[in-house]
Formats: sequence, C-alpha cells, structure tokens
Amino acid sequence: MNTQIFVNLPVKNLARAVTFFTALGYTFNAQFTDETATCMIVSENIFVMLLTEDKFRTFTPNTICDATKSTEVLICLSCQSREEVDDMVSKAVAAGGSTYNQPQDHGFMYAHGFQDLDGHIWELVYMAPDAVSQN
Repeated sequence: MNTQIFVNLPVKNLARAVTFFTALGYTFNAQFTDETATCMIVSENIFVMLLTEDKFRTFTPNTICDATKSTEVLICLSCQSREEVDDMVSKAVAAGGSTYNQPQDHGFMYAHGFQDLDGHIWELVYMAPDAVSQN
C-alpha cells in the first residue's frame, strides 16, 4: 500500500505562510494552489494543505482553534541529523517563527521544534540509526 498523508492547516494569511515555509526550503504543488489554498510538499508521500481560514471552514462544522492559545495538533517530522534539526529551527526563527522549548537530547533521539506564524507546533526529531528497530 502506498498511502499518502495530507495534513490540513488553517492559516490567517496564505501568502505570508508560503513565504515562511519557502524560507524553510519547502516547495509547493501549483496544481493544488490558488488564492485560498496551497499544497506544501514535505516528502514523496507527505503533504500539508495550507488553507485560508475561510476555506478551512468549508471542511469542518467545528470552530477553528487559535493555535497560539490552544494546541490542535503536534506535527512531528523526522530529520537525517541533529544538524538538520537545528538548521530547520534556525530557519523557522529567522523567517518569523518562534521556538516553544529547548532542544532535547535523549541520547538515542534529539528533538527540537518551532511554532509557525499561525502558532502550529512543528516538532523535528533525529533518531540514531542503531536505535531504530529494523523489522
């Protein structure tokens, strides 16, 4: 099975969100982009749909969470090295995001993260290859 994941996130200002994530090195699929939404490519099978709040409301009967005041979701992405974790957090902060914690070194796993412009939390982890079970 070749499953893809599409995370849908509401954003207050789509153009600003695109500028932010472009500064982190992400690209976007123009086929799924218009003035209300864009498809950010995270990897071959992982995508993030950044949707204006008005567009996001068409997909849910619930109130949109203010991610700067409540946590709606934690998005965790794996990285290839500790340096990649630190580099991505540095890029996020330079692009206007913020950190929400200190780096965490658990020996077998290194983690740090950032909050994007809308307050969504992005966790980044590097797991030592020998700590990952090869099933």
